[in-house]
Amino acid sequence: MRIGIDARLNAYRRGGIPEYTRRLLTALTALPAHDTFVTLQHPEHLRPLVVSSNVQRATLRTPPHHRLEQWSLPVELLRQRLDLLHCPDFIAPRLRPCPAVVTIHDLAFLHYPEILDDQARRYYRQVRASVWHADAVIAVSAATRRDITELLDLPPARIDLVYEAAAPVFAPQLLRERETRRFDEQVIEAGTFALFVSTLEPRKNLPTLLRALHICRERRRNIPYLLVVVGTRGWRDEDIFATVRDLRLGEAVIFLGGVDQQDLLWLYNACLLYANPSLYEGFGLPVLEALACAAPTLVSDVSSLPEIVGEAALRLPPRDVAAWADALEHVWNDATLRHRLAEGGPAQAARFSWERAARETLAIYHRVRRRPVAR
Repeated sequence: MRIGIDARLNAYRRGGIPEYTRRLLTALTALPAHDTFVTLQHPEHLRPLVVSSNVQRATLRTPPHHRLEQWSLPVELLRQRLDLLHCPDFIAPRLRPCPAVVTIHDLAFLHYPEILDDQARRYYRQVRASVWHADAVIAVSAATRRDITELLDLPPARIDLVYEAAAPVFAPQLLRERETRRFDEQVIEAGTFALFVSTLEPRKNLPTLLRALHICRERRRNIPYLLVVVGTRGWRDEDIFATVRDLRLGEAVIFLGGVDQQDLLWLYNACLLYANPSLYEGFGLPVLEALACAAPTLVSDVSSLPEIVGEAALRLPPRDVAAWADALEHVWNDATLRHRLAEGGPAQAARFSWERAARETLAIYHRVRRRPVAR
C-alpha cells in the first residue's frame, strides 16, 4: 500500500503535531510491513522527514492551513497515486483521490475559542466536517475521544484511540553532584528547581503555579524555591509576566524559552520536581517525558492527565492555589516522597510506546483500505 503522510506543517513548526508526525512515521517505517510511505512535505522543509528504504518524499506547494488548500491540495494529491492519506493536522481535504485518516490531538479551540486568531478560526471550523467525512478518526487520548463525541457528535465507535509516547531518548540519567548547565546567561544547578514545560498560553494555567510558588516562599523564606519555565511565548501570556511582577518573583522564576532536546532531557533529569497545572490537555506529552525521566511529578486532575499519569504522579485541582502550594512544599521538602514518585514514573511512561502506536495506526490504515471511501 502507498500511504501518504501529510507533513507540510513540519516546515513551519517544531514540537506538537510535527513531532507526532515524525515520531509516528519513524516507528511505522521500522515495522516489518511491505507498505511505502510518502512524506508530503512543503518546499520550505529541505530535509527529509525520515530516511528509510520504504519512505519516498513528495513536494507539495500548498502551504498548510492555506485558505485555498481544500481546492489546491486534492489536485496535487492526484499526482501521488496514493492508496491512503493520513492527515495528522486535524483536517483532511473533502475532495480527495483516496481514503483519508485524520488525527485529532485535542479540541482546546472549542473549549477556549478565544485562543484562535481569524486565520486559525477559519481553519479549525472545518474540524466537524473533517471527522464526519474521514474514513477513520484517531484520538490520542480517551479524554480527546470523549470530546470528539460530545462536541462534534461523532459516535464513539467511529473513533480509534491510539496513544502517543515519549521519545526513547527521555530516560533517567545519572548526574554529577551539583552538576550545572549553562543556558545563555543562566547557569542552573541540578536539584535546585521545579520545572514547567509548555507553550505560554492561558489554558496552561501557569499563574496558579506562580501563586503557589509565592505562598511557599512566604511560608519558608529560608528555602530558595526556584521555578524554571521552558516554552515559547504563545498568546495572551501577559498575565503570566504580570503575576511574576506583582508577586515579586523575578529572582524565583527563570524563563528559558524553547530549548533543544538534549537540554530538555537534562532539565527533566535535573529538576527537583515537575509541575503541570494545565486546565486542559489533549495528551500532555511533556508530562510523559518527565515521568520517563523519573522526575517527581504534579499534574492537574482534569482532561487527559489522570489517564496519562495513572498513580505515578500527584493529581490536584487545577485552580486550587492552596493545594498546589501544599503539594509543592511537601514534595520539595520530602525526599522520601520524591523517591517514591520517581520510582513510579518510568514504569508508567513505558506503558506508552511509539512501536505500539505505529502498529495500531497501521492496522487502521489497512482496515480503511479494505472498505469503500467515505462520502
